[in-house]
Amino acid sequence: MAMADWRLEGVEFASCNCNWGCPCQFSSPPTHGKCEAVVSMRIDKGHFENEVLDGLCWVGTFAWPGAIHEGNGRCQVFIEERATPGQRAALLTILSGAETVPGATVFQVFASTLSEVLEPCFVPIEIKIDILERKAHTRIPGVLEVTGEPIRNPVTGEPQRARLVLPDGFEFTEAEMASGSFDTQGGIKISSKGGHGHFARLHFTGQGVVR
Repeated sequence: MAMADWRLEGVEFASCNCNWGCPCQFSSPPTHGKCEAVVSMRIDKGHFENEVLDGLCWVGTFAWPGAIHEGNGRCQVFIEERATPGQRAALLTILSGAETVPGATVFQVFASTLSEVLEPCFVPIEIKIDILERKAHTRIPGVLEVTGEPIRNPVTGEPQRARLVLPDGFEFTEAEMASGSFDTQGGIKISSKGGHGHFARLHFTGQGVVR
């Protein structure tokens, strides 16, 4: 059976509770034994069949008791309230890993590790993501706040730049490393200060990352 035709292009800021660089990117155990993260994306261009997704934003909160691949994760998704019913259904389908080749995108991989998916919320979302400056701010009033900033040299305090290249990555092929902090008050309550963050330009289809 043919898969639905879909595509997402846009910018992402992700932050987790691990040290800068995130050992998960290197197939190593999480810094503190568990993984907690918030992912924000602004869709610059996208569609699901005939449903246009340009300009919409979404946020996901995640918590795993151990390494991601060990499973038993929890997730909650937030989509901009201005999305139409059709756009909401389309985004939820993509973010659930459906209509995707197994293992081809971070959505499908993460979905395979979840044991609980909370009800999605359709809410006002404020997202500012500047990859060049390595600055980000995501806010859902009363629910969560996320910030991203450059990693700073511990001696001089000057911004320090680092990139991670994953030629075969299922989320991105290249990302700018950063420092991230978050605090959430939704169904999944997690917080971290000065942990890992990364900025990336994402481009997905149901076949995987467009390289």
